[in-house]
Amino acid sequence: MATLTKKRKAAMAKYDATKSYELKEAASIVKQISTTKFDATVDIAVRLGVDPKKSTEMVRGTVSLPHGTGRDVRVLVLADPAKCEEAKAAGADMAGLDDFVEKIKGGWTDVDVIICTPGVMAKVGALGRVLGPRGLMPNPKTGTVTMDVAKAVKEVKAGKIDFKVDKAGIIHAVIGKASFDAQKLSENAHELIQTLIKLKPSTAKGAYIKSIAISSTMSPGVKVDTRTVQ
Repeated sequence: MATLTKKRKAAMAKYDATKSYELKEAASIVKQISTTKFDATVDIAVRLGVDPKKSTEMVRGTVSLPHGTGRDVRVLVLADPAKCEEAKAAGADMAGLDDFVEKIKGGWTDVDVIICTPGVMAKVGALGRVLGPRGLMPNPKTGTVTMDVAKAVKEVKAGKIDFKVDKAGIIHAVIGKASFDAQKLSENAHELIQTLIKLKPSTAKGAYIKSIAISSTMSPGVKVDTRTVQ
């Protein structure tokens, strides 16, 4: 643990943890304090002024990040054979139906996104207990239940992500990799934040974007000045 503490101390010395920074500057700091030997994932946490217990204030949706996430997203398509061929041609990693349904029932979830057609939802719906807690359940609202599986696969592969406010009123999302330059990270973050602003529930009172922080894998968080993004 000592080396971790040393690294963390060194990271904290590079910026003022009590200060809030402009978005691009915050992204630049996160790059500087990222000390992992691998290409760390960069995350954003946006605290919203909503009550997620109220259905009218449940903020969820999708956003296409202009520079993608930098991650290799494994996509499974559940559909009939003709649609599976379309999906594979569009870049899906796996496609099928009954075999995968059985595997998932047995607890298999080695995939990042699942897309399906409306016609197979009866079979997919039965997998809710396994897929729900892992955030893998296809949903029409996020574009993962669709007849146009080819388009959905291409969008996900290009950097379309879905997000949902958690019980504490926070949106957590991946905005790239530490190898991205600060401009790309800030543009991805900006796209997400603007999407969240458009989704502001009419019943939300007071400040909507309460706080924003950016961090990379195992790095401390860097606060973003919310006034610079609204």
